[in-house]
Amino acid sequence: MDIVLASGSPRRRELLEIAQLDFSILSVDIDETQYDNESPKDYIERMVITKAEAAIQKLNETGNATKSDLAEQILILTSDTIGVLPDGKTVLVKPIDREHAYSMWQQMSDSVHEVWTAVQATHIQLLPITSEYDVSKHNASTTHPAFQIIKQQQITERTEVSFIPLTPQMMSNYWDSGEPADKAGGYGIQGLGAAWVSRINGSYTNVVGLPLSQTLALIKTLTDANLD
Repeated sequence: MDIVLASGSPRRRELLEIAQLDFSILSVDIDETQYDNESPKDYIERMVITKAEAAIQKLNETGNATKSDLAEQILILTSDTIGVLPDGKTVLVKPIDREHAYSMWQQMSDSVHEVWTAVQATHIQLLPITSEYDVSKHNASTTHPAFQIIKQQQITERTEVSFIPLTPQMMSNYWDSGEPADKAGGYGIQGLGAAWVSRINGSYTNVVGLPLSQTLALIKTLTDANLD
């Protein structure tokens, strides 16, 4: 079964490459706006479901000639990472600007927050579907191949991260580095942001953006189930 990582994140790609996994990349764009009163758990689970749906739609929008070059069965991996403050309600996402980043960092300074990553594995298969007769266009019913969901499973990993006290100068220097812009919580533990982390409790790769051992176990669960 071919594996497709539906993410443009270079960090997730690098982690899967470390595991020597054979996979391809399919970037998807979705609206990542959190709903009013949506809990962190509901938000992050909705994100990975929506990303999987977008990936399937993108694959199905390819022409039949292109579909013939694809594997009949594919395992789509989708992932989303957020930070969560101790109140269990406030979500730390990618900063939209300097002020937003400062606001998050001030709440994380000299404190403990959690990093949550949800991962979903979606097993899809190319199966024939029948389009209904369209009276207005006088089109007869036709059968064509389309990817459909066979099985999907989701996990969420949480890691506690402790920050040192942050000064305004530290925050200014870090923002000017350009590193925070595309990262949940506005920092990268694998980069300059490591200097802010005094300790973690849990998976390091989860904070990077993909809990690697847990993701590999999830892949094995679904691929083994396909062999039964």
